[in-house]
Amino acid sequence: MSDRDAEYLEYVTAHRGRMLRTARLLTAGDTHWAEDLVQVALTRLYVHWSKVRKEDGAARYADRILVNAFLDERRRMWRRRESATEQLYDAASPPSQDPAERLTVLGALAKLPRRQHAVVVLRYFRDFDVQTTAELMGCSEGTVKSQTSRALSTMRELLHDSLETMESLR
Repeated sequence: MSDRDAEYLEYVTAHRGRMLRTARLLTAGDTHWAEDLVQVALTRLYVHWSKVRKEDGAARYADRILVNAFLDERRRMWRRRESATEQLYDAASPPSQDPAERLTVLGALAKLPRRQHAVVVLRYFRDFDVQTTAELMGCSEGTVKSQTSRALSTMRELLHDSLETMESLR
């Protein structure tokens, strides 16, 4: 195994879990789709590993590839996905002790347009600042702020209705 391959394998071993957690959030808990996105990102990262490892920007580059893979995938209109209405999500889901609440949040997240969805995951689940989110998404900071505002407004509406319904059932 070459030094290049050994360094790449070491990187993947250390960072694949983080990438998978991010991908699961981007895909609203769809583990299979998340694994596909991580595989695409790691494949693209390997192709450019010689350049990326010299710049010490592998993590940022991998995050950017992951977000782009998600956005590209969501753009494909021909791709149809099955979406289960009741699905168990694993520990990579948003932090919440109540499984029903966690499912509700993931459901609302899945209903957002792709860019708003990505902004919420990057800003609130990965805890990136506006500048980093803009770099990862390839847009301006103003766009990140406006997409965040719209996403949060939509999430509030979706969650308000859903949580009221859940409360009335208790």
